[in-house]
Amino acid sequence: MTTPANQSQGVSVQVRALRRSYSGQAVLNGLDFQVAAGEIFVIMGPSGSGKSVLLKHIIGLEPPDGGEILVNGESIQSPGVMAKYRMALVFQSGALLSSLTVGENVGLYLSEHRLKPPLEIARIVSEKLAAVGLKGTEEKLPNELSGGMKKRVAIARALVIEPQLILYDEPTSELDPLSAVVIGEEILTLNRRIGVTSLVVTHDRDLAFGVAQRIAVIDEGQIIAIGTPAEVKRNPHPVIQKFLQADFHPENNHP
Repeated sequence: MTTPANQSQGVSVQVRALRRSYSGQAVLNGLDFQVAAGEIFVIMGPSGSGKSVLLKHIIGLEPPDGGEILVNGESIQSPGVMAKYRMALVFQSGALLSSLTVGENVGLYLSEHRLKPPLEIARIVSEKLAAVGLKGTEEKLPNELSGGMKKRVAIARALVIEPQLILYDEPTSELDPLSAVVIGEEILTLNRRIGVTSLVVTHDRDLAFGVAQRIAVIDEGQIIAIGTPAEVKRNPHPVIQKFLQADFHPENNHP
């Protein structure tokens, strides 16, 4: 069932002057941006630019050195705020437990916290796997799945909590081009169907321009541009243009 646009279950996110350093090295250097409820917002940039560290701060895994993050206008550093909102992180590796079946991985949060009886958990797991095109895979083990399927299982696991915000950390890394397209389609489908806010961190240019409503480009811990995909492509900033135009030309290596 599709969630009407004016009834989005997504939440807004605002990052203000966010700073984080490790061993004296600034990784996040005063980031400022806003994500609207129900938006697909992509943070794009080269490896090592601070993208994954930013996600850890948004979901509360690490405290900032300065600045703040607000969800629906409330600082996540205030007592009780994080518990009010349902947020899920889809890890770059998928982070599935190899000793558990697909169904057990997807339903792990519900079973570990005893939030639902076993039959209800099984129904929810089946529903979420079907939502990502993996109906009937409950009894498979992670090592029986392709890389793309593992990523979709990780998304199904995130859906179990009925998230208002999904954070994707390099969702197409280590995937072949066809699997990467499937993951991009899943991100779009979930946004349209349940209105979840999606914050996607990636250096995959095809994914970024394929799913984003807006893109922020990060470099050396700072946002250097924010705009629609078309606006970012036209941005003359040399770092952006170098990143967008980087291609491998083997013929250049031959005399």
